[in-house]
Amino acid sequence: MLQPTLVLIHHTLAHTRTPLTFPKLLRLFSLTPYLPEKQLPPRLKINDADLTISYLKGTGPGGQKINKTNSAVQLIHKPTGLVVKSQATRSRSQNEKIARQILADKVEELQKGDESRRAIKAERARKKKASKVKKSRRKYRELEREQGEDGERIEGGEGGGVDEVEGTVQKEGQARGTKPEGRGEELSADGTPHASLDQQRRS
Repeated sequence: MLQPTLVLIHHTLAHTRTPLTFPKLLRLFSLTPYLPEKQLPPRLKINDADLTISYLKGTGPGGQKINKTNSAVQLIHKPTGLVVKSQATRSRSQNEKIARQILADKVEELQKGDESRRAIKAERARKKKASKVKKSRRKYRELEREQGEDGERIEGGEGGGVDEVEGTVQKEGQARGTKPEGRGEELSADGTPHASLDQQRRS
């Protein structure tokens, strides 16, 4: 006869804590809504057939890598006759890339005028500078207004106190019958001055 057997199974539970995540809040310190800047138009692409590329030796500081190697790049745009030279870095490929970007911006400016990338960037920079100047002027006007109001309060408070004190001194001097400044002579009932003690002793 089979006897029942008890089997004990131990369960282990592993508790893992998941970090709490909160959504990022965008705080605006201005009452006006945030408007993203309009994207710039794509840069103009120039055909290689319209370019004349030359590699020249650089000039100025930079060592032998610039002065003795043809790392500078010069581009000539045949249709417009524009010439661009770049030696910003010691790498010829980087200088050629920079020269192409500058040349593309100049050609686009000739073709599109105020609607070119270069003109739009200049207009944005001008507006930012004007806005900064306007904010600084408004700030200084508010500071000057506050300083003026504080000065008027201080002058008004001190002036009233001085007038009251001077008026009191004058009234006290008039009541005693003496002059406020210096030592005056005592007067008799008929208005003639009394003789001093020294004069009475001498007589």
